[in-house]
Amino acid sequence: MSREITIAAEPREGRGKNEARRLRARGSAPAVLYGSGGSSVAVAVDPKEVSRILHSKSGPNTIFDVAVTNGETTPAMIVDWQHDPVKSTLLHVDLKRIDLTQRIRVNVPVHTLGDPQGVKLQGGLHEVITREIEIECLPDEIPEHFTVDVSELMIGQSVRASEIVLSGSMILLSPPESVISHVVVLKAEEEPAAAAVVEGAAPPAAAEPEVIKKGKKEEEAEPPPEEKKGKK
Repeated sequence: MSREITIAAEPREGRGKNEARRLRARGSAPAVLYGSGGSSVAVAVDPKEVSRILHSKSGPNTIFDVAVTNGETTPAMIVDWQHDPVKSTLLHVDLKRIDLTQRIRVNVPVHTLGDPQGVKLQGGLHEVITREIEIECLPDEIPEHFTVDVSELMIGQSVRASEIVLSGSMILLSPPESVISHVVVLKAEEEPAAAAVVEGAAPPAAAEPEVIKKGKKEEEAEPPPEEKKGKK
């Protein structure tokens, strides 16, 4: 990754919140330059230039030159930054010196390419599980992103981190078995348990309990008439 950007940095003497507010009022953002065996230097930078780097294709993995007035010019990376949650203005930036001869660890985005066959032919669902992987490499070999072709994936198949093609000094640090994306069965929507109630319709009346009427008791059988006594 070639260094085509240079950010001017002005040394700053004051520290603290009040000094930081004064810097922002003048259109600058407080920053600290450190690392790679050098001392920590408090500087002020142009927040627009920092934002331009953060929103570039390589984002925070961009290596650029920091030119300190009356001081050093060194390759660096943005390793931390803070934005105002309301105004979205840049509050602070941490800049780390980079030794171009030493390997560094970075997270690189992973993009998927193509429409899986398992979606087009089998009606499956393509899910992206991991959107970046961690690698180690020389600073000038940091890629903007990796691309994986998922067009041949069928239901039940996946692309894992170990299948991403690395080049140059790159070494994979993420778990090799990490799933980047896969195709799964699309779950059918469950049928409603009961028919929908029509709006405005009166709720069905509750069924009246069945009344069991007791019949009349069967009349007891009359005793047989007494036999008439014969005349003496």
